Amino acid sequence: MRIVGGVGRAGAAAAAVLALLAVAGCEVRDTGAGTTGPGVGTGAGSDGRHRSPAGTRSWPGDDRPGKGNGGGSAKGAAAGRATRPDAPPARVLWSRGDSGRSVRALQARLRQIAWLSEAPTGTYGPLTERAVRGFQSRRGLPATGRTDTVTWRRLVAMTHAPGTWEMYPMGGQPAGAPDARCLTGRVLCIDKTSRTLRWMIDGRTLSTMAVRFGTQYTPTREGEFQVYWKSRHHVSTIYHTAMPYAMFFSGGQAVHYSSDFAARGYTGGSHGCVNVRDEAAIARLFAQVRVGDKVVVHP
Repeated sequence: MRIVGGVGRAGAAAAAVLALLAVAGCEVRDTGAGTTGPGVGTGAGSDGRHRSPAGTRSWPGDDRPGKGNGGGSAKGAAAGRATRPDAPPARVLWSRGDSGRSVRALQARLRQIAWLSEAPTGTYGPLTERAVRGFQSRRGLPATGRTDTVTWRRLVAMTHAPGTWEMYPMGGQPAGAPDARCLTGRVLCIDKTSRTLRWMIDGRTLSTMAVRFGTQYTPTREGEFQVYWKSRHHVSTIYHTAMPYAMFFSGGQAVHYSSDFAARGYTGGSHGCVNVRDEAAIARLFAQVRVGDKVVVHP
């Protein structure tokens, strides 16, 4: 058999075909042992592409450049990428029209950082909504005026847990359980802990109102007393201040209306009297209480 350039005719023809296929971009496979050419692997069983070493594989969902899903397909790579959904909106905790102790705590915290000037009321009204909107806007949060979980967490981080009298600076604290001495007869039952006065007859509460007491140096006396004098338009002979609707029970100490309490709340105090800030409420009480009715002041 004639040899052309050291290669047999059949070998030369095969080499030419392989060269044409390689130029055309076709995948060239090694079909015979020892046959070599452009694009042909040199190892037994090679298919002309790099294979992963034995025992290795491409991990599904690998979204690094050039990495596919089980064999390098683009479709597999796309399927392996997890699409992150948009985060859901923060849950709203309180909004306009809501009421309760939680709303009162919200208002007290807003008041601590001067976003709310009014005393907590426990009702989520327009002033609270405006304060929340301002707080949100200042911190780059959606300014909805509704208190959601994100707004609440930010507010909590900037404030301290409000005390009882931060939440009730003008009164309104629920009355505590009445003292046992208040359960019989006609009684002005005055609770220093909850700062409330109950008007009770035979164990039944007819009305409740917020009260304020004496300061550290002029404390309101505790114990059981009786109303011994009523004075509708009384003026103090010692301090020369008005004490309307005064009901005296221990020396110069009386239950009476206080315009100072109505204006300043618990930031002030009395000289030992029991102050009431609701004038309409004490006017009704004054009309019902009789001289000789019992007064119980308890801690």
